Amino acid sequence: MNEKNLTEGGILKTMLLFSIPMILGNVLQQIYNIADTAVVGRFIGSEALAAVGSAYSLMTFITSIVIGLCMGSSAVFSISYGAGDRAGLKESMWVSFWFILAVTLLLNGLVVIFNRQILHLLQIPKAVYPLMDHYVEIIYCGTFFVFIYNYFSCLLRALGNSLTPLIFLAVSSVLNIVLDILFVAGFRFGVEGAAAATVISQILAGVGIAIFSFRKMPELRVEKEYRHFKRSTIQRVISYSSITCAQQSVMNFGILMIQGLVNSFGAVIMAAFAVAVKIDTLAYMPAQEFGNAFSLFIAQNFGARKYDRIRKGVRQAFAVSIIFCLLVSAIVWIFSGQMIAAFLDHPDPEIIEAGKEYLHIEGAFYLGIGCLFLLYGLYRAVNKPAMSLILTVISLGTRVALSYLLAPNPAFGVTAIWWSIPIGWGFADIVGILYFIRHEKRIKT
Repeated sequence: MNEKNLTEGGILKTMLLFSIPMILGNVLQQIYNIADTAVVGRFIGSEALAAVGSAYSLMTFITSIVIGLCMGSSAVFSISYGAGDRAGLKESMWVSFWFILAVTLLLNGLVVIFNRQILHLLQIPKAVYPLMDHYVEIIYCGTFFVFIYNYFSCLLRALGNSLTPLIFLAVSSVLNIVLDILFVAGFRFGVEGAAAATVISQILAGVGIAIFSFRKMPELRVEKEYRHFKRSTIQRVISYSSITCAQQSVMNFGILMIQGLVNSFGAVIMAAFAVAVKIDTLAYMPAQEFGNAFSLFIAQNFGARKYDRIRKGVRQAFAVSIIFCLLVSAIVWIFSGQMIAAFLDHPDPEIIEAGKEYLHIEGAFYLGIGCLFLLYGLYRAVNKPAMSLILTVISLGTRVALSYLLAPNPAFGVTAIWWSIPIGWGFADIVGILYFIRHEKRIKT
């Protein structure tokens, strides 16, 4: 198995080499919805584009619960692996799998049952509603396979193997693009075709990585003596998983609330937001995945009690993230118009201008979200996941409060929504950094 011990070797080199496959993997994962958006926008129209864009925010919230649980468990896996506790690792694997599976099935059942009520809460315009309804009904079918893929990918990454998840995601992403073009542009299946392409690709990624892990990596098999539900293991897994899940859910619930407010401004703003968010996500996504890789690096070293290595890693990681985010901000600012137009078959000046305004405001402050991703990962790795949740509440709470307070005022309008985002990042960064400075010497506990 391609395990990598993150407690040895050059700190920056180790983090960068480990993070590269994770960054590439997230790029490919974003391609799932970006392919839908680009193909739908070019071959169906702006209303379908608005529907798929709104569905992206909804599905991000739903899958964030599953992914958050998997990410929380991966911190437990990584700490156990760094400490050399193989029994604890396998016991936590067994407990976390069944716990997250149960939550996934319950969640999927709820969203299917209450689908219409959910879409009503999002204030979907009548012209867009039927398209989004048809799209998400199919997308819901892939939730189970999203769990399977993310469980095994988080497990492998926790043990230092970030390459295998990338390989399976690369194959499924290529398939997604091919099927998007075939179903939507070729067979003219509409938004249902775009949804089906995504689900089929998710099935391939989930089933593929599960089969590979069981057959090719016997170290991951949980023997009978570890298949039990020890209370201490359950409490540890649920504690880490639930708090990380809450963090991811709060983050994406806030985004979902913003989506509902954006929808109230009409189809042009919806379409602009749908495209700009995809560009936005891709722009700072490497910083996000670097933060996740940094978290696993810190977790392994925390388990191994290498605290000096943790401190050095913190300083070097922040330096790398700051440089990267400043560079990306400059690129997005300069080429925002061309990026927006690339998603549209017939470039609409209103959509392009609205999208540019969003990217010029938020894109100038990627430094804020880059630092925030590192803070999330740091506190999750050193047994303080609740602090990650607090920072998320500060960031999203500020964003939602300012948006709903100021956006209805004609003097501010939708621009208030765009400005609320970096302001929220800034507040959370200040709190997170001050907390670390004050409690750094007690980080061992």
